[in-house]
Amino acid sequence: MISRVDEYLHAVPLSGSVPEQIGPFTLFRSTTVWPYYARPVPGSGATMEPADIDVLRSQCEELDIPLSFEWVVETCPSLGPAAAAAGLKVVEHPLLVLGRDEFRPATSDARCEILPAEDDVLRQARAVASLAFGDPGTAIGDAGPADRDAKAAEVPDHVLEAVLDRVRKGVTVAAAAFTEDGMVASGQHQPVGATTEIVGVGTLPSMRRRGLAAAVTSILAEHAFANGVDLILLSAESKAVAAVYERVGFHRIATAGAAE
Repeated sequence: MISRVDEYLHAVPLSGSVPEQIGPFTLFRSTTVWPYYARPVPGSGATMEPADIDVLRSQCEELDIPLSFEWVVETCPSLGPAAAAAGLKVVEHPLLVLGRDEFRPATSDARCEILPAEDDVLRQARAVASLAFGDPGTAIGDAGPADRDAKAAEVPDHVLEAVLDRVRKGVTVAAAAFTEDGMVASGQHQPVGATTEIVGVGTLPSMRRRGLAAAVTSILAEHAFANGVDLILLSAESKAVAAVYERVGFHRIATAGAAE
């Protein structure tokens, strides 16, 4: 299972990048508006050293792109210590999976739906996610519908066009929850074959503690399972956030590492 997850995580950046082999890493050079990262080659069993990080750092400096890594800790336990020794900030998050038979649909008092490839709704979804991740965690915060509308107006056109392109191509599937206040939560999944990852699930901080994130996750899972997926994964910011996804049936199998 962990190997399958690792293979998926190595394949999913290919929809927006060009891979380049540099030592024991694959560097995904972005072809879109957001940066990607480097990953250890799945199954290589390489032991990472700070010198390996320095080689990649030099290449990233030459290409004028940020140096960052994502990996599954259990498949490459040496990368975290090597990255820290090379001066990078290392974080770890719970990595969870969900199979079709484990799925427990969640509902809320909001209307949840898959979003079309339309400017207005995807601007709103982008704004909701920005406000949610700007105030991380599960505690109720201040940002609400008025902040969402203001943030949506700030979404650059070239970013919106990149999001629209991915939704049209089916490499990103977006969903949202709506109340009388409009869109209040959003999220996405990114299918590659029979595996997908749920990403970017966030709720307007003022609307938290109403089951909205679980409901958006649920409709994304329903869509994935109805369209040929049999394994869904995600990484959670913390154990408290992981508990939201556990309501839908997700369970932890490993640890997601990131460094920058």
